[in-house]
Amino acid sequence: MIRLKISAISYLNTAPLLWDFEHGSRSEFELSYTIPSGCAQALLEGSADIGIIPAAAYTTIPDLVIVPDVAIAARREVRSILLVSKVPVAEVRTVALDTSSMTSVALTKVLFAKWLGGEREYLPMPPELDAMLAGCDAALLIGDPALQVDRTRYVTLDLAEEWIARTGKSFVFAFWAIRRAALAGRNANAIAEAFKVSRDHGLDPTNLQVIVREWSRRLSLPASTIGSYLTENIHYYLDPPCLEGLALFYSHAAEIGALPRAPELRFLESAESAA
Repeated sequence: MIRLKISAISYLNTAPLLWDFEHGSRSEFELSYTIPSGCAQALLEGSADIGIIPAAAYTTIPDLVIVPDVAIAARREVRSILLVSKVPVAEVRTVALDTSSMTSVALTKVLFAKWLGGEREYLPMPPELDAMLAGCDAALLIGDPALQVDRTRYVTLDLAEEWIARTGKSFVFAFWAIRRAALAGRNANAIAEAFKVSRDHGLDPTNLQVIVREWSRRLSLPASTIGSYLTENIHYYLDPPCLEGLALFYSHAAEIGALPRAPELRFLESAESAA
């Protein structure tokens, strides 16, 4: 049978999820890398079968099925989704939005519209902080570049921390999704299990230390910073509190026009009989 094509993100926070796929124990899958919005585009175009998609993309791509129980989420500050500003947040008038993002862009708009003083002027820009702040008062920066920001130089707002403080809910940034057409003739439960097991192997303390060492060198950050980020700031489970937070995010984003109204969440095992 033809291997399923996975579109993934080469960010630190995805490393535990990809452990089995990057270490050769899942030969039935073919792995490639892009930016978060690129994963969504690959699923939309059909050039990938499975992607770690921004949660926002689920509202715009038809016929997707979610891999249950696996996510990139936050139950406290996340450290890698930041609004970086030259001025106090109340004085921000223009915001440069990282074009590699979708969910964080919508979250930024929700936070401003509902709690931070109203809508601002938004300008999509590549994630280059100096250029972003040369043209705007503040910049949305996500992923590894956000982790590397010297937060002593700027006013910074951790968007997950802000969401949780305002709503009391967890926040889901991304999850695995598969095109329903790609399930034809395949065991949906086995596919779901492969992604759960890869997550569990990636979070195994021994394997996690391998990830920490590798990414500490790659990002030029202390191992302690990498380790605490993966174990304290990122929550890798699409559990009921995360699903509650996801539903509220979809509702708020649709209310302000940041996203279309989200379809019903459809999970992988429940799709097996229909595939």
